[in-house]
Amino acid sequence: MLFDFLDALRSGNMESLKWAFAALLLSLPIILLALCVHEVSHGFVANKLGDPTARSMGRLSLNPLKNLDPFGFLSMLLVGIGWAKPVPINTRYFKNPRRDMAICAVAGPVSNLLMALLFAVLLRVAYIVANANSVFLYDNPTAFTVFQLITLLFSTGIRMNVVLAVFNMIPLPPLDGSRVL
Repeated sequence: MLFDFLDALRSGNMESLKWAFAALLLSLPIILLALCVHEVSHGFVANKLGDPTARSMGRLSLNPLKNLDPFGFLSMLLVGIGWAKPVPINTRYFKNPRRDMAICAVAGPVSNLLMALLFAVLLRVAYIVANANSVFLYDNPTAFTVFQLITLLFSTGIRMNVVLAVFNMIPLPPLDGSRVL
């Protein structure tokens, strides 16, 4: 992310710098959404399994201020791998603590994979619409640039959500994969 922008800045190529800056700006809402949905999914599933801790603390919110860890957000922006504030889960509320904790742990990565799928569908729809309007799209430089930005947004959403899901499934504490394993 940021390193791509710095490479483009060093190269002096204005076209690559423009697109690297656009990618950096478009990644900001994607990061916020991916991290917040991931953590809310943990809390939502825990609540459904009987643990009201996250709900009672107001953590079942997509408000980034409630879920983001500043260093995790910066890490996600810099290298594409980051984290948010972990949602509190109290396993004493669960009927089957080991199984229910594994289900809660896998909820975050599954939510990221579902978001990646949603972005993939949106990207496919964008290409279908672009093909249907190809004469208009390629004769109009502004429309073509908007199309490129839209595809950049959707492809960034796919990539970031898949990376977040895969990274979280590594079976090392404190990642979700250690609780699933």
